[in-house]
Amino acid sequence: VQLQASGGGLVQAGGSLRLSCAASGSSITVMGWSRQAPGKERELIARWISGAMTNYADSVKGRFTISRDNAKNTVYLQMNSLKPEDTAVYYCNAGSYLSPSRYWGQGTQVTVSS
Repeated sequence: VQLQASGGGLVQAGGSLRLSCAASGSSITVMGWSRQAPGKERELIARWISGAMTNYADSVKGRFTISRDNAKNTVYLQMNSLKPEDTAVYYCNAGSYLSPSRYWGQGTQVTVSS
């Protein structure tokens, strides 16, 4: 399985970005996004589970939305009302129910200016 993430960039506070992660291969039932800010640990912020279940970290709940296009085997992260503290490298991950973060994509930088 290979994951290809895209969509990062520079945006002003209050703005929006959409990240995409295209997966190759099959048997993926869980996809998610994690992020790592400078000097901080990597944190899981959003997860999509087959059956259209989603969950979010409190830090992004109500502002970020994860969704998946099954036909394209692609997961998206719509990020609204961005804050400077959302600045981080964002990583796509995927796997199965038993190993939900088995595969990782390359990071994509998101920078939110104040």
